Amino acid sequence: MTFEIIPMTQAHIDGVLAVEEATFSIPWTRQDFEREVNENNMAIYYVAVAEGNIVGYAGMWHVITEGHITNVAVLEAYRKQGIGDALMETLERVAQEKEMIGITLEVRIHNAAAQKLYHKHGYRAEGLRKNYYPDTHEDAVIMWKYFTEYEM
Repeated sequence: MTFEIIPMTQAHIDGVLAVEEATFSIPWTRQDFEREVNENNMAIYYVAVAEGNIVGYAGMWHVITEGHITNVAVLEAYRKQGIGDALMETLERVAQEKEMIGITLEVRIHNAAAQKLYHKHGYRAEGLRKNYYPDTHEDAVIMWKYFTEYEM
């Protein structure tokens, strides 16, 4: 299957919402994504397009010298085809171009598939946020990837 990763625009929001709602138990709203695309100057978002449809997306905030991944999602039918990897690689490339020292994220403690993806890309668990997710009170693992030139 062929897909491309392109910067997210206002025109992609309907497709991103479909991915969001199919993926997360507490999905972001249209207003959340409109704010990210149109108002948040820290926001960096990309979409994965296959067969003319949005099948995944990923975003992060550029906060001073760090990246903070907000969401990474791929429709279930398109998983395990390299789309998640390509989205992560795109965020990491942009972070390095913007001279960020590294990228952080939170992930549900029981989301083994997501943690596997992040570990594959060099992220390490470095902390825990107790009761982070309001729907289940599940803990979040805080993960970091520091870029080699900034690694401690």
